[in-house]
Parts: sequence; C-alpha cells; structure tokens
Amino acid sequence: MATIPNIVILTGAGISAESGIDTFRSAGGLWESYAVEDVATPEAFERDPDLVLGFYDMRREAIQTKTPNAAHMALARLDREWGKDLLIVTQNLDDLHERAGASRVLHMHGEHLSVWCTACDARSRWKETLIERPPCPECGEPALRPDIVWFGEMPYRMDEIFEALHEADLFVSIGTSGAVYPAAGFVRNARELGAATLELNLEPSQGTGWFDEARHGPATQIVSQWVEEMLNPSR
Repeated sequence: MATIPNIVILTGAGISAESGIDTFRSAGGLWESYAVEDVATPEAFERDPDLVLGFYDMRREAIQTKTPNAAHMALARLDREWGKDLLIVTQNLDDLHERAGASRVLHMHGEHLSVWCTACDARSRWKETLIERPPCPECGEPALRPDIVWFGEMPYRMDEIFEALHEADLFVSIGTSGAVYPAAGFVRNARELGAATLELNLEPSQGTGWFDEARHGPATQIVSQWVEEMLNPSR
C-alpha cells in the first residue's frame, strides 16, 4: 500500500471510544439512554428545545474532558507526513482529530464545539451551554442551535466528499458501524471508482463484505500499526 498516493479516511464513533466518548449503537451506547426522536431531529428541537439543548450541553461539556488516543495521534501523524492528497472525513462530533494535530479533517455531521444561528445563518465556535438561549455572537439574536446534522437533515460538504472519493486510490473506514447512510455507502462508491478499500474496526461492520481487506481489533492498536506500515513500508 505504500505507493498509494491519494487516501480518503472515514472515521466513526469507534475511533473515539477508547478516549471514553460513548458510541451510539453498541451495547450500552448513547441511544440506549436517549431516543433518537427525542434529541436528534428537527422535530424534537421544535417540540422540546430545552431537552435537546440540555442533551447537547452535556455532550459538549463531556468531550472537553476527553483527550485524543493513539489512533487519533496516528492519523494526525499520517496527515502531517503523507505527501499526497489525504482527507479525514469524520462522522464524529468531537474535536479529537484536531486536538491530536490533524488538519485535513471534514466533519460531515457537524461539531459539538460549534453553534449555528438560525436567524443570520452564522456558525461560531462554542464551548459554553445553550440552555439559557445566549445571543448569537454575530447578530445578537437568541437563535442558536447545536451545529449538528440531525436525522432527516443533509450531511455537510457532500460535494467535497464525493470529489475526494472520485480521486482516491485508497478508501479506509475506521471505527464505523456501516449502518448510517450516506457514510455507509462510501465504500461502494469508492470501489465503483476503482479505489482499494480497507476496514479497520473493533469487529466486522455491517458493510465488511464490501472491503478488499478488513482488520479487526482495538483502534489504538490496528490504526497505529496501519499508519506505521504506510509511512515505513520497508520495516
């Protein structure tokens, strides 16, 4: 694989699990405590904004107490040292890729540390709570909501993602369930466009059969091993 120039990496909740961030779909995951329709849809926000804002206030506070793990650090190293095109597309709402040092990162489902003003359409970095309806830093209106793609909404920057997949020679999926679309379909898109495909996951995902190769184990181990192979193929 060391001669492959252009890489697209998709990351999911599994890469942050070893940092103590709850996954959504595993046993004991976040959706066992909260119903999707109560906290993660536009209708929920309209129906009970306090519940939704309180939920995301808790999540925003929690991620700020977590730190990047070895898998995040390995991908940040690959980002720094890989001389060709590389894009990390993450479904995660945390900022652990960036805190590890990665810069070529795209958040397709939004970010906990960002807010969107529904009055002026501005997006702002945000670390505090929203439950008290603070004013927008840009326009002053109390119209902020989490900058999160909820179920039923369109993921961000899809044109950029599909352009990167079109140019990719290797597509790598890390820590994903293979259950959430459109991200779950990226491996098929990549294959149809001629890219090699690799899954790195704790266990086989729902889409494992679509990958040319699959390696299973803790992300901190298998991602670090793969990055080392990519950067030092002769070892």
